[in-house]
Amino acid sequence: MKTVGIDNGLSTLLYGSNANVQLSVPQLVEKVLERKEGTLSATGAVLATTGKYTGRSPKDKFIVQDEISKDKVDWGKVNQPISEDVFDALYNKVVHYLENKDEIFIFKGFAGADEKYRLPIQVINEFAWHNLFAHQLFIRPTEEEVATHEAGFSIISAPTFKADPSIDKTNSEAFILVSFKKRIILIGGTEYAGEMKKSIFSIMNYLLPENGILPMHCSANVGREGDVALFFGLSGTGKTTLSADPNRKLIGDDEHGWSNTGVFNIEGGCYAKCIGLSQEKEPQIFDSIRFGSVLENVVLNENSRIPDYDDSSLTENTRAAYPLQAMNNIVDPSVAGHPTTIIFLTADATGVLPPISKLSKEQAMFHFLSGYTSKLAGTERGITSPQATFSTCFGSPFLPLPATTYAEMLGKKIDEHNVQVFLVNTGWTGGEYGVGNRMKLSYTRSMVQAALEGELTNAEFQPDPYFGVNVPLHVTGVPDEVLQPKKTWTSEAEYDKKARELAEKFKQNFTKFQHVPNNILALGGPTV
Repeated sequence: MKTVGIDNGLSTLLYGSNANVQLSVPQLVEKVLERKEGTLSATGAVLATTGKYTGRSPKDKFIVQDEISKDKVDWGKVNQPISEDVFDALYNKVVHYLENKDEIFIFKGFAGADEKYRLPIQVINEFAWHNLFAHQLFIRPTEEEVATHEAGFSIISAPTFKADPSIDKTNSEAFILVSFKKRIILIGGTEYAGEMKKSIFSIMNYLLPENGILPMHCSANVGREGDVALFFGLSGTGKTTLSADPNRKLIGDDEHGWSNTGVFNIEGGCYAKCIGLSQEKEPQIFDSIRFGSVLENVVLNENSRIPDYDDSSLTENTRAAYPLQAMNNIVDPSVAGHPTTIIFLTADATGVLPPISKLSKEQAMFHFLSGYTSKLAGTERGITSPQATFSTCFGSPFLPLPATTYAEMLGKKIDEHNVQVFLVNTGWTGGEYGVGNRMKLSYTRSMVQAALEGELTNAEFQPDPYFGVNVPLHVTGVPDEVLQPKKTWTSEAEYDKKARELAEKFKQNFTKFQHVPNNILALGGPTV
């Protein structure tokens, strides 16, 4: 097999006779159906399934360790190093593999809605439905922008190419390899489209801080008075659902940057979790799933082709990808001013955290660095029930730099703009997972509304006995006893036991951080 250089190999793919460049949505849908990659649903959306990889595969993600990255990346279990030689060898194999395909698909676009900071990207796909996904998730260029487009980063995705770990030095058949030097993301062995989305987010988490911009794993919206709110949280905690508020315009549902002039969306679409989706509960998301959208691992009725959003037989992590413009209540372009409110979302599987609490500056920094939540079923391979986890900055799988880099930037911005910060638990109440129940969405919406509309500014608060956060005694639309988690448990002794256990986990987790001011733990952490 002839070995090709990185640049030449990329040029071969971009200009090869099998390359379909910048196809329109209807053209891509036609290709998906023609190639039998997916099925057309009754909503007009394309449905595709992803086989055994129905979520991210974090153990298969690597970063090339070279002269650019070696002293900058926070190496460890999340950012696993590989050598340039390993990357180049696998890259050459994938390029040859795609060269011999009848067709490949190329999308050119951007990451970053603010033109001053956007990153030109190109996505090279083996599958037409993956290219449709990229078209809907990233920012689409104008015809004039396509003509002058020069990619600053490239994704090359070959899902049916499977690595041989004994030869290719990977952990499995799947691989997600990032080279900051060559500005290439190489993906293979997994059909899960979310790897492309999150890889670009990881790239932006590396690049944006160089320009003084804080990259954030959060959704964002803006009220009628121009007040901007951020919602931080891992997959499944409610970012997409809670930011899709009919009374507020959506900026974006998952990834943003915060510059000296305000916030901007990194993406051009939404990747909504749709297990249990209904028009009644989440009308904006439900109505956005139409022609051009991509449904991932959703089960269709065999005859009617109507999606069954309650069917989790393939995975709990069913998804819908659609462009922001499919929604009728958005900010376009996705740029807004500085936030006035920040909400940290957590799905607490122990059921002991208050459903809403107001945080001091130190508590905000503590909980941002802690990033406590529960990994929910299906969000990662092998996760079948909620598992307690601490994900630094509510997004540690996507942070190439040390966590304190992002935390220090957030702390400065909270001070500069006098931002109010709240911790909202969308997890369990009345007991831990398996005993209690998931917090009612209607209650959570009422609490978030109270925080955003100023109802809690001068409310009466009571410190939580275990975590020290200030818990409001009354919130319109929420029973008072729900606000105090201990009152929802049948056994107070069992609640006390679980609360102490969680408080201790917070403290133990925080010992991993170096060079964090002592007052962050002393004033921001648990009080027991």
